Amino acid sequence: MKVGLITLGCDKNTVDSERYLAQLAAHGGELTDDIDHADVIIVNTCGFIDAAKKESIDALVQAGQYKTNGTCQAVVAVGCMVQRHKDELAHALPEVDLFLGASETDTLVDALAERGLLDGDRLLEHPGVRLYAGDVPHIRYLKISEGCDHGCAFCAIPLMRGKHRSFGLDDIVREAQLLELQGAREINLVAQDLAHYGRDLRGVGVGLPDVLEALVRETDIPWIRMMYLYSAGITPKLLDVVSREPRIVPYLDMPIQHAADSVLERMRRPERQRTIRDKVARFRDAVPDVAIRTTCIVGFPGETEQDFEQLSDFLEEIQFERVGVFTYSPQEGTRAAQLPDDVPEGVKRARQERLTELQRSITAERYETRLGRSWTAMVDSIDPDTGLAIARLPWQADDIDGVTYLDEAIPVGSLVEVAAEHVVDDYDFRASVIRVVSAPPAPGDQSGKRHPLPMMSGTIGSFGR
Repeated sequence: MKVGLITLGCDKNTVDSERYLAQLAAHGGELTDDIDHADVIIVNTCGFIDAAKKESIDALVQAGQYKTNGTCQAVVAVGCMVQRHKDELAHALPEVDLFLGASETDTLVDALAERGLLDGDRLLEHPGVRLYAGDVPHIRYLKISEGCDHGCAFCAIPLMRGKHRSFGLDDIVREAQLLELQGAREINLVAQDLAHYGRDLRGVGVGLPDVLEALVRETDIPWIRMMYLYSAGITPKLLDVVSREPRIVPYLDMPIQHAADSVLERMRRPERQRTIRDKVARFRDAVPDVAIRTTCIVGFPGETEQDFEQLSDFLEEIQFERVGVFTYSPQEGTRAAQLPDDVPEGVKRARQERLTELQRSITAERYETRLGRSWTAMVDSIDPDTGLAIARLPWQADDIDGVTYLDEAIPVGSLVEVAAEHVVDDYDFRASVIRVVSAPPAPGDQSGKRHPLPMMSGTIGSFGR
């Protein structure tokens, strides 16, 4: 059976898709990039905001057309949007054969076997907890928990993913080791809030700093990056670990969502402007050259022009490296959906554009301060036009923070020391190579490892399902 997979939404969905593929491969499934010849098309949906829902529905409709125009025998919808809107989707999309919410994906193999599309008996040893399906196998994502307990007024994630559940530390370490065995050179830790890790593991006494220390101790992966961490979780212990472990990238994706206290209160966010300011200052004092990315929502119910100006002034004051700006849209079942959506769409879009343009200038100014110095960069690809390497500097997370153009052809996955020379279009860099710090080993090569990596057989953990 040939499987076509379409993954939408966040990096946490990417992790789930790789697990689905591993399950299918163990029963004879084969991933194909040619959707025209896929026997089964799986769409991993996102239901976070209205635009994501529309993208998911469009993808399912398009996938259904391959049942007529291609070899597709079944379309399967999985993921967040299905978890929340399964009945409505089943009614509206008859071309989709199977709907599995996030809590039902363990039944995927049996459901396809019942339809005669997959052998129900295991044909192969499990190829690992994850089967990579992208283009840059040295960059991987590692989910350390599932669900969320925060209860932000605008967010439906708890309704889709449930309450927070931390995965076992041993399971996390072993999965990281498997990713390393598959060639990972950078792992990005993801969760709804990394800082919540361990709070539900009563009596165990572990938290995010312990996860970081274990990954440094038990793997040789050179870059470990943190994504999605509330400022309230920036503790002295976390600062200590990040500041003294050079393999933990000095980068933090810390969503603040707003800076006007009145808006933060209506959003039911745990931070206030003062606490955000204090935590950012502590992180910058403790970790030299740290880069902090954040996200903001404009047009939340009741947001006045004065509130928006407070947010703008705060961004100018704090000088984040990057800011993602989103417009508010009400989500069914959330507290904010009960509030009047009283900011006109035109005003929301205008504020989004104003904030984005402001941040563009802030980013360009901050990037200029990094010129004339040497940095370590990760090579991600070779430019087909120039034959030269394209890399990322520590403050450039995969796929969201721009790239760095090098002046030499260097093997993909290499770490190189470079001199940053120019900022390109506000977000990218040009740099010259000083030396190669380390080249990537061949996948599965354990020579030179400080510890043996596990073989890729068997399964580990339920991962919150």
